[in-house]
Amino acid sequence: MANYNFDEIVDRSGTDAIKVDLLKERFGSDNLISLWVADMDFKSSPAITEAIIERARHGVFGYTCASQSYYDAIINWLARRHQWQVEQDWISYIPGIVKGIAFVVDCFTTKGDKVLIQPPVYHPFRIIPTLHEREVVDNPLRLEAGVYKMDLDDLKQKISGAKVLILCNPHNPGGRVWTRQELIDIAEICYDNNVLVISDEIHSDLAFGHAGHTHVPFASVSEKAAQNSITFMAPSKTFNIAGIVSSFAVVPNDELRERFYSYLEASELRDGHIFAYTATKAAYNDAEDWLDEAKAYIWQNIQFVDEYLRANIPQIKAMIPEASYLVWLDCRQLCLKQEDLVSLFVHDAHLALNDGTIFGQGGEGFMRLNVGSPRKVLEQALNNLKNAINNKIK
Repeated sequence: MANYNFDEIVDRSGTDAIKVDLLKERFGSDNLISLWVADMDFKSSPAITEAIIERARHGVFGYTCASQSYYDAIINWLARRHQWQVEQDWISYIPGIVKGIAFVVDCFTTKGDKVLIQPPVYHPFRIIPTLHEREVVDNPLRLEAGVYKMDLDDLKQKISGAKVLILCNPHNPGGRVWTRQELIDIAEICYDNNVLVISDEIHSDLAFGHAGHTHVPFASVSEKAAQNSITFMAPSKTFNIAGIVSSFAVVPNDELRERFYSYLEASELRDGHIFAYTATKAAYNDAEDWLDEAKAYIWQNIQFVDEYLRANIPQIKAMIPEASYLVWLDCRQLCLKQEDLVSLFVHDAHLALNDGTIFGQGGEGFMRLNVGSPRKVLEQALNNLKNAINNKIK
């Protein structure tokens, strides 16, 4: 029996939500169905809300430390949900995963150093190193029968002289949950070439285990992976609390940890805030049932989108994600230039999605759809798209 109402439509306008209140600035119109930024339109778990309210009632908001119960919540969660045994000393709060990536780039590389990414991939992987004046080297994924695969031969050719590889695990926007063997292969190549791996695992808790997809933490696959990686995780995507900023790093290697955490401490970047600690504990200790229901609802949304497209817009194909609420739409059969494809979605269908080209090489002809919304919203969006395409064809 369902305990949570994911069909509820929550008005997010006027709450300073990027997804809604920046539509005019980003897309030129605020009269759009917003399906772009990677947060959900569902209310978070009541357990998290109640924990925050209870803490706020105390009325004193002084300097805050990470308690033993905070570390225990993370350690127990990773053991229970991912079979990853981590030690408390390995863990540190960080003020956001994209910021964490920037910190690693700044700490472990210098201007002109090579940073490897695997496009199409989450665009800050390219933007952050570029802004830090590093050389971004593409190791493009191969799209085979609608599934992304790593090109290890290409990686071996390009890895010489690189300092860092940024891994998206699970992958965004394609939704791949990398297998243990794929991660072992990456770990071997990077370790043998002295290339540090940053593993962004923010979508890890959203893998669809019922469909046979189990997230594997990169650092857990081998000793080489553990000794040559920095993992970033968070309850933010999982429980729809991105605005609370509750990310953390896990670094098993003593030398890497000392160097990175000393870098963070030099600017007091390891200190979390009251509600980050409160929300993390509530999420990992008391909101597991909410997550399981949310994932079931999201999976039904994914199936709904896939079936709708097959029946009504066969020119667009949904790449079924193995994790997350982000669906990569293959629109290449529409045979539109990218600017015309974006215009079709925005100006004709009145939809705000992410333009596939922002994810880099291989993003042409694609759009990224966020299905973390009530089904009625998705149905309206897809009806808009169908009508827009039909009017174009006429």
